[in-house]
Amino acid sequence: MQQAVADLLTYDEALRLVLERVEPLDAEPVDLDDAAGRFLAETAVAVVDLPPFPSSAMDGFALRAADTPGALPVVARIAAGLPASRPLRPGEAMGIATGGVVPDGADAVIPIEYVNEHDNEVEIAEAVPAGANVRPCGGDVRTGDAVVVAGTRLAPAQLGALAAAGVARPVCARRPRAAVLTTGTELRAPGEPLGPGEVYEANSRLLAAQLASAGAVVGRLAPVADDEGAHRAAIERGLEADVLVTSGGVSVGPHDLVRRVEADLGVEEVFWRVAVKPGKPVSFGVRDRTLVFGLPGNPVSTLVGFELFVRPARLALQGALDPGPAFRGGTLARACRRNPARDELVRAVARVGATGAELEPVSGQESHMIARAAAANALVFVPRGGGELAARSAVRYLELS
Repeated sequence: MQQAVADLLTYDEALRLVLERVEPLDAEPVDLDDAAGRFLAETAVAVVDLPPFPSSAMDGFALRAADTPGALPVVARIAAGLPASRPLRPGEAMGIATGGVVPDGADAVIPIEYVNEHDNEVEIAEAVPAGANVRPCGGDVRTGDAVVVAGTRLAPAQLGALAAAGVARPVCARRPRAAVLTTGTELRAPGEPLGPGEVYEANSRLLAAQLASAGAVVGRLAPVADDEGAHRAAIERGLEADVLVTSGGVSVGPHDLVRRVEADLGVEEVFWRVAVKPGKPVSFGVRDRTLVFGLPGNPVSTLVGFELFVRPARLALQGALDPGPAFRGGTLARACRRNPARDELVRAVARVGATGAELEPVSGQESHMIARAAAANALVFVPRGGGELAARSAVRYLELS
């Protein structure tokens, strides 16, 4: 779909077009020790009942509820990992550690602090109900039951659940390969001396960090000058990845070569220009299964364009249940003027207030002001329209991490 220059897609329309063109990556078994941050491609099921045996929830004494209250001889001590050598008989108690195997014949555990123990005998003043402080076999999950569903990102709680359920090699989506290319004759590496009209190249590092945080294996291509041959060689290399993200060269100036070269190399442009600020000239295309994003060269436009379009695409590639963007709710700390034609992403500082997140826009919202953006930890979504959003207005925002 080639878009007329005068037309601007809404943000929601553009995001829909991106996600429609995503084809999830292949799956592979992954050692559990290497699975943090990966997305499950197949629902993981328990290999064992969890717990795999009736276990004690307390340090105390295993007994029969019918024998309480009363005085019972302590005939054995059960440590975690070492089951009792014989079943519990009527009229007996066995000491037991938290996590120990409740012996056959016992149906309850009384905590140690609720008994009087002397001369290898315990006195129990009150009746203990059957099942008290006993974790039943399979009470958490049964063999073959789902532990973590497909599309879930594996965070610490999920990794712990998989390990406890005996899942050693969960099947995860392959990590996406990403290529980053910045364009512009004026770019120089940090640390080099600057000549007239030159600036330090920041966007490749910004994008590489964002991509890595979204689970990608990142390759940074060397920045290219405003030369068609250099563009062609670099973009051709970048198209070997699952995702190519370029920065700069997507507008309509004489040195904006990216879209033309990509078209020559077989990239189907899905859209160009979106009604967002900053980042209106963003482009998106595909070649085979490679997703191709063209972000504007201003650093804040690059930052915002990634969060709005590239991060959701990266997560969708990995089969995420909800690729986002993950907007949260908060309130504006002070009034914010609206743009009549475009949705705006306003850099802000999010702080925890009495009623939730309070968002204070930072000074300096121009798209080249990356140094001022460094003070922000949030992007506030200000919908297009007239007038302004008053202080204390409810808003949506994205976390910047």
